[in-house]
Amino acid sequence: MADRSSIEWTEATWNPTTGCDRVSPGCDNCYALSLAKRLKAMGSAKYQADGDPRTSGPGFGVTVHRDALDIPRRWRESRVVFVNSMSDLFHARVPLDYVSQVFDVMRETPRHTYQVLTKRAARLAKVAPLLDWPPNVWMGVSVESVDQLSRVDELRGVPAAVLFVSAEPLLGPLPALNLTGIDWLIVGGESGSNCRPMDPDWVRGIRDQCEASGTAFFFKQWGGRTPKAGGRDLDGRKHSAMPRRASIAPA
Repeated sequence: MADRSSIEWTEATWNPTTGCDRVSPGCDNCYALSLAKRLKAMGSAKYQADGDPRTSGPGFGVTVHRDALDIPRRWRESRVVFVNSMSDLFHARVPLDYVSQVFDVMRETPRHTYQVLTKRAARLAKVAPLLDWPPNVWMGVSVESVDQLSRVDELRGVPAAVLFVSAEPLLGPLPALNLTGIDWLIVGGESGSNCRPMDPDWVRGIRDQCEASGTAFFFKQWGGRTPKAGGRDLDGRKHSAMPRRASIAPA
């Protein structure tokens, strides 16, 4: 959890769970896994559980943190909150009753706006009808290449107030992306010592698709050795649109 965040499209992070596993190529250079290893070495209590060495690693075992549930209740001023920057709320090893408790907190703190992002779109679609979706929850899926486009189809049936797609790290063009019903799209290049390059034409193609469909387009970064190494300009300007249906409640 961080009271404030450097992520361009949010204001704070909240991690009621930590840990994850690799599910697709976008996970190969996971920033959260690298950070978890460091936090484990530093003795952070939340990152002592090791995950499967084939798909995760030291400090990245899926763990629920019930003591973190009340954190947003203690924030008096409204915040835009990225939920589980260090995990995936819809991971199979996060019990449904715990997911429901996280939703209870979000519903009971309407002054905040919550952004939930998952790669487990199939489980999301399965359990979405069992959850009470408050209007301050945005739901998104990660899509790094054409092989993950089915996640967008799963997302479309979720009754969240705002539906969004995070194409980060973008690893290829998405010409067949169907943005029907999608309110917001974020694009970002990969960062870190093993980052994979992103072709500017992939980004331009998605930008143009968003303009045609009326989907808000947010270009987060080109990436590089550090997240901000390549800056945020695309064809001479920054793109920082937010969903038109978004409404952040006053404190």
